[in-house]
Amino acid sequence: QVQLVETGGGLVQAGGSLRLSCAASGGTFYAMGWFRQAPGKERDFVAARSRSNTYYADSVKGRLTISRDNAKNTVDLQMNSLKPEDTAVYYCAAAYSLGNYYSDTTRYAYWGQGTQVTVSS
Repeated sequence: QVQLVETGGGLVQAGGSLRLSCAASGGTFYAMGWFRQAPGKERDFVAARSRSNTYYADSVKGRLTISRDNAKNTVDLQMNSLKPEDTAVYYCAAAYSLGNYYSDTTRYAYWGQGTQVTVSS
C-alpha cells in the first residue's frame, strides 16, 4: 500500500522560511512534487522533480526549492522569503509518468494528507 506522509509546515512571518518533507512508502515513482490549495481555490502546482527534470510554478521560482532523495524515497520543499499569498495547505504527490503535464493533478496517482502553511503579514 502506497503512503505519502508530509511533515513540516506551520506558522511563519512574512519573509521567513519553512521546510516541508514528504516520505513515500510502498512504491517507487518517476516523479514527486508539491501542490497547494488555499481556501476556496483550486489545487495549484508548486514544484516537481522527475528523474531528469525539475519544474517550478512561476510564482515560486527563486524562493522555493524542491529536492529529492531517490534512495530514501523522499522529497523536500525548502521555502524561503515566504509571502502571505503562500498560505495554503501543501500536498505531496507522486506520479509514475508525467509527459509534459507536470502541473496537471490528474498525472499524480498518490497524494499525502496535506500540511498547513500559514504566512502572517
